Amino acid sequence: MKIALIGGTSLSNTLGKKYMDIGLSVVFGVGTDFDTDSPDWKVINRCFNKICPYESAMIQAEIILFCCPNEEFNEALKALKKVDLLDKILVDCTNNQYQDKLKCSNVNRIMKAAPGIPVFKAFNNLGIDYPLSDSLGVIKEVYFCGENVPEKIRVKRLIELIGFKAIDAGQLENATLLEAFYHLGKQISGLGADSNYQFKLVSL
Repeated sequence: MKIALIGGTSLSNTLGKKYMDIGLSVVFGVGTDFDTDSPDWKVINRCFNKICPYESAMIQAEIILFCCPNEEFNEALKALKKVDLLDKILVDCTNNQYQDKLKCSNVNRIMKAAPGIPVFKAFNNLGIDYPLSDSLGVIKEVYFCGENVPEKIRVKRLIELIGFKAIDAGQLENATLLEAFYHLGKQISGLGADSNYQFKLVSL
């Protein structure tokens, strides 16, 4: 199984290293203006030769995780439309800009760009700046959602492989609810002095 992480973000870097540490094959897809010599990416680029353009990374992988910032999302979608997506799984790990109407999830844009391909939401509760947003390592859960197809089990396993507890949040229509929780956490954090607040599911 080969995984493509789309976007040169801290989340992409962190998840990629976690998957490489357990022996999975990983490739990173980045934009044309990405600085491969930045400190966080220098070693990956020189030692593993795993950084390439969006389209190339998508072609190589079975599972594609979108971890890019919103300002690069359109460029990533353009690349996605050029790729043969047969037998691939797409996972949206991002959070779109907050709007009063919550039906604007990036997952909807991925679905339009890749009709008929399994699409899921996962890892978005970490944020693209992870692990900076969780300096104490308190986040142990990853919420995910998607239709009840066989690929959903693979996404769950993908989460568990790197030590997170995978919590099934239901159908893909709940992707916007997962984003709302992320944005609410950010709003609460903004009211505290340099504090990060995370939601935790408590089972009784």
